[in-house]
Amino acid sequence: MQFIKHDLGQRTGGEIVEVILKGNAANVRLMDSSNFQSYRSGRRHRYFGGHAKKSPVRLQIPNAGHWYVTVDMGGYVGRVESSVRMIPGKLRPLVDKPLSTIPTLVRNEYDAEYDVFISYASEDKDDVVAPLAEALRNGGLTVWFDDFELGIGDSLRQKIDKGIASSRFAIVVLSKAFFNKGWPNYELDGLVTRSVDGDQRILPIWHDITKDEVVSYSPSLADKIARNTTTQTVEEIADEIIEAVLGEAVEI
Repeated sequence: MQFIKHDLGQRTGGEIVEVILKGNAANVRLMDSSNFQSYRSGRRHRYFGGHAKKSPVRLQIPNAGHWYVTVDMGGYVGRVESSVRMIPGKLRPLVDKPLSTIPTLVRNEYDAEYDVFISYASEDKDDVVAPLAEALRNGGLTVWFDDFELGIGDSLRQKIDKGIASSRFAIVVLSKAFFNKGWPNYELDGLVTRSVDGDQRILPIWHDITKDEVVSYSPSLADKIARNTTTQTVEEIADEIIEAVLGEAVEI
């Protein structure tokens, strides 16, 4: 199999590699030296990344070592060019347990069309959801957010069903408005079904609500590890989600 190799050399943990693609969608893999040798030989290997449909792609190096980025078409017809650059990782204030360490947020597949689906009430769009969606997209994630995906004449129900079915993670912005809305509850039913089946992971974000209010609405959601806009900024929450999604390793 033909592939493009970018030798990143010796890197430190926390650095971010940005991969710029020109041409077709392609498979982008971040691998340490050992796994790169296995990949090159066609053997079983572990990597960070997956099938990228948008550029740029940003991946965080998890630990110090010699790292490589490879770009390949995965057997599809087409051409792609790529370049890389390193971005220094940034330190964040200590917060709750990192999302990337939570087992219920980790999957071993990277074949979904979207990284995250955002379910919310329209009242929370301007303050929370729109800046969150933009921050996630700027961080290299593919995001199902109605402003990004819906066009004139689209079927709202069909688009939502497709977004739910083809997303790896589900972000649910819980608020008083959410609890009283029909569409968010319709979306939540589908998200919970996929979560129970193990096909998707739900990450609740609490916005201007208390735990008692969440318990009254859904005890199962109240039991999930969540983030709260009263204790963290939208940017801090977005950074954690990006780290959790981009930081998971995939084995093939």
